[in-house]
Amino acid sequence: MSDDFKASRPIYMQIVDKIMQQIARQELKEGQKLPSVREMAIESGVNPNTIQRTYSELERMHIVETKRGQGTFITDKREVLEEVKKKLQFDIVDRFIANMKELGMSEEELIAELTQHLNRRKEGKS
Repeated sequence: MSDDFKASRPIYMQIVDKIMQQIARQELKEGQKLPSVREMAIESGVNPNTIQRTYSELERMHIVETKRGQGTFITDKREVLEEVKKKLQFDIVDRFIANMKELGMSEEELIAELTQHLNRRKEGKS
């Protein structure tokens, strides 16, 4: 993993986001065991306490379950994992809309431009 982290957001939350994205892309699947805290810390290049906090946050969100003596596992509750994906999709679309509004686009202009862009992509002109 060994990521470059942004100073504007806590590292543990950036790792939470990365794990959520891996779940949404199905790189991490339901019931899959995550690396140990120590292993993940080495992979990420962070302190083990940061990973412990990451796993605690994911557990609070019901995305992972810690089984004493066995490790930390992605939940096997499909509806929770679907909700993770929907939340990520919503956040991406929300940021896109906010960015376009900052450029001065109205919602109508945004919809028209997005429709044109998608049509160009279908035609292979993008």
